[in-house]
Order: sequence, then C-alpha cells, then structure tokens
Amino acid sequence: MIGIYIHIPFCIRKCLYCDFASYVRTQEVQKEYIDRLIKEIEDCPASDTVDTVFIGGGTPSVLSFTEIQRLVCALREKFSFAKECEFTIEVNPGTVDAEKLKGYRSLSINRLSIGLQTCDDIQLKKLGRIHTYQEFETTFRLAREAGFENINVDLMSAIPGQTRLSYSDTLKKVLHFNPEHISAYSLIIEEGTPFAEMELDLPGEDEEREMYYDTKRILAASGYERYEISNYAKKGFICRHNVGYWTGKEYLGFGVAAASFHQGIRKCNQLSVEDYIENGPRLEENIMLTKEEQMSEFFFVGLRMIKGVSERQFQGKFGVSSDEIFGEIIKKHIETGLLARENGYISLTDKGLDVSNYVLCDFIL
Repeated sequence: MIGIYIHIPFCIRKCLYCDFASYVRTQEVQKEYIDRLIKEIEDCPASDTVDTVFIGGGTPSVLSFTEIQRLVCALREKFSFAKECEFTIEVNPGTVDAEKLKGYRSLSINRLSIGLQTCDDIQLKKLGRIHTYQEFETTFRLAREAGFENINVDLMSAIPGQTRLSYSDTLKKVLHFNPEHISAYSLIIEEGTPFAEMELDLPGEDEEREMYYDTKRILAASGYERYEISNYAKKGFICRHNVGYWTGKEYLGFGVAAASFHQGIRKCNQLSVEDYIENGPRLEENIMLTKEEQMSEFFFVGLRMIKGVSERQFQGKFGVSSDEIFGEIIKKHIETGLLARENGYISLTDKGLDVSNYVLCDFIL
C-alpha cells in the first residue's frame, strides 16, 4: 500500500503567517497547472495500491469543481485504489458551497480538512484569513448535508490578540460541531513571512503553555484521543495518511513542492508554478537515504506518535535492535523521565512531549 499527496499551490490571499508553497494566480494559470499535474500523474510508473490520498495546499478548494474532477479522474485511471481508501481534501470557509461539496462526495472524496484556526473574527483578520467564523459554521453544516462523516478542523493557538480564555472559547465552540478529528497547532513565526517583520501582540510563554494544556484537557474530556503531538481524533478517525508519514510508509507526491519517499529515495519538486507548468516537474531534491539516516528518521518522526516507536518494527526494518543504535540516548532520556519503554514501544512521556524537540534532536545521527 502507498499514499499519494497532491499539492495545489493556490490561495485567494496568502495568510500573514504562511511559509508554504502557496500563491495567488489566475484561473487560467490554475487550469494550466492541473493540465501539467495530470501529465505528471500519467507519466508516473505504475506503483502499489493506493490506500490514502491527500489533496493539500494552498487552498485546493479555490479550484473549480471541474478541475478537481479532472484531477481525481486522472488518479483513478492511473492507480488502483483500495476499497477503503481514505481520500482527503483541504478546504477553507468561503471557498466552497453546497454544490462543490456534493461534487466532492460524488468523486468518493470521503474526508474534509477545514482550515478554521480560530472562532474569533478579529483574530482571523489579524492572521490574514479570508473568512469569518460564520462562514466556517456554514461550511461545516453544508459538509454534513453533503454526506461527509469524517471532518477535521484545524486550530491554532498563541496567535496575535489571543488569550487563554478566547482560545478555550474556540475549542468549546468547535466541539459543539462534533468533528471527528481536530488538529491543534501553536503558531510558529517563520522567516520570510509578513509576521516575521511585524510587531505582534502575542501571548506570553506561560499563557501559551496553558493553552497547550487546555487543548489536551478539554479535548480529552470530550472523547478525543491524542494520537500525535498536535492531532486528536475520535475512536476510528485518526488521519491514516499522516500516520503514514510518521511511521515510514512510502508515498508519492505530485505538483509544485510535493515530496515523495519511495524505495529509500526522497524527492521534492521545484517551488515555481511557472517553471512547473512550462517545463514539468524538476527535482530540487533527489536523495538516497543512507541506512543511518533512515534509522534516525524512524525515531525522529515516529516519536511524534503518542504510542511511540515499535522496537519490533525497527528490528525488522533495519536488522538491528534500537538499543544497538540508540541505546545510550534512550537510557539517558528514560532516566530523566522524558522517554518510557513499555510493551515493546519507546515513547515520549507527558514531560517529554512538553520538550519534544529537545528529545527528538538527539536521534539525529
């Protein structure tokens, strides 16, 4: 089984915090991009059965339904799909209506990821978002009416103008909609973004930490299991596509800035939409990972999962035990209470999750 990621690099307006490959382009350019994307898919060698697809961005829902339909048809003509394939598309409020959402379901897209970030309209404006909370309410209701039974909502904490009280209010309002999955991230100011050049009224470190604890507490009380550092789901609704990334599953990426990991090789396409349209995909990264790099990544990425890293899977994949490679590192962090070893898994403790970056970096060989 293999996963597929499709990158749609278009937005109506780029958010002030965003450092992803996303651009404002005309509908004509969008159509040309889909033409080239379909050709990249058609030129891809035959591969394993696909069991997850994720159309991300950018804002995929800025495309017309016709372009999404063309793209999905090309995927289904090229690849064999598993019967229970998880098929996600990212949407933003204000870019979809009832007809478009019903169209997605007709294409067997069965999972939505809605970018909300906050329920506070003033905070949304400070982030540079194009939508209001009311538009999110409408989008979510229309998605349910269209037949979506697996919906994720993206939330962000530690944003300009946010307080612990306003963030908990956002959590409680979102829980009223009863989504199957919630992704809750803390804002990171990235170089090269407008936010990096602005003076921002950000919450203090202590208040940001309390927001982090509130997320765990409030979502757990409502039946959401934390299965990854920033992701929470009701039973049976973890995002299988993203779990694939964290557990070393192979995947193919198509489009601008899309990455692939297949047969030990990591590839990544160029960032320029115009170059991609004119010349086709051009690899900016094409690296055969060494065994040591793959072992590091197995731990570095796998420890993001709350259940941790399987020692049996590590041994089966690399032919050596985790202790032979990382024994001293594991021992050190177990002694300081940042890692735990239980039932064949090595995982971050609650204390370790609080300082996860510090622990994870130790596993880079």
